[in-house]
Amino acid sequence: MNNHYLKLIEESLYGFLPPLDCRERKLIEAMRYSLEAGGKRVRPLLVMEFNALCGGKPEAALPFACAVEMVHTYSLIHDDLPCMDDDDLRRGKPSNHKVYGEDTALLAGDALLTLAFDVLSGDKTAALVGDRACRRAVSTLSRYAGCVGMVGGQVIDLASEHITVPIEVVEELVGKKTACLIQAACELGCLAAGADEAVIRAASDYGRSIGYAFQIQDDILDCTSTDEVLGKPVGSDEAHQKSTYVSLLGIEKARALVHDYTAQAIAALNRIGGNTKALSFFAMDLAKRVK
Repeated sequence: MNNHYLKLIEESLYGFLPPLDCRERKLIEAMRYSLEAGGKRVRPLLVMEFNALCGGKPEAALPFACAVEMVHTYSLIHDDLPCMDDDDLRRGKPSNHKVYGEDTALLAGDALLTLAFDVLSGDKTAALVGDRACRRAVSTLSRYAGCVGMVGGQVIDLASEHITVPIEVVEELVGKKTACLIQAACELGCLAAGADEAVIRAASDYGRSIGYAFQIQDDILDCTSTDEVLGKPVGSDEAHQKSTYVSLLGIEKARALVHDYTAQAIAALNRIGGNTKALSFFAMDLAKRVK
């Protein structure tokens, strides 16, 4: 992916945060702590790349890119809480609640979520992409992040612990908890550029396919990697007795599915046309990632 985009995202993310010289300093520090933990920035980079593919200007897509990363970061903070997955490590650093306490971590996630929608709908964003694109971006991200999307997937995830569930439940879980927000990122990039509906559908299909490939590869790494390489505890799926593609199908069939979903993602790009080389390589790199 474009390193220039990554630099723009990093610079812009922190510019949307409130200043630290206030009574809420601890909260803002906690928000910044998790944003600064980095990661691959998959979702905001996808916003930027699809915006470019559709002929948009980078500055128009940046608010959308930052908003989706804020939602993703909030979800990770909450996901690590003791009432959820109870993980002490995230991206090689102590989880937010281990540094700031459960109460502040919970509020930091809430604050990032609400800030994301402020960024999406603000006057500065509207001046860049237009009111209609802003409204649709809010609707798109709300739908994919909410009760029938990412949050709903987390509920299915919690309900599936300590029991064996059929592969159909795992497919729904992954589609909602992981793939939905990646779909949202791809669609937001198109919306920022004013793309037509056929392009948005193809981008969404690409996002869904790499979302599945990403999560299945994650399941594989949870069984085959180490804490040091992955930057978070491995073996957590087994510890929580979660049904995954690996536990239900085995590693080799899971690897074959990663390949199949990656191929589907590239096929979706072919429906868009243009210079899709970066997005094709991105899909292939995600499928081969080791952390």
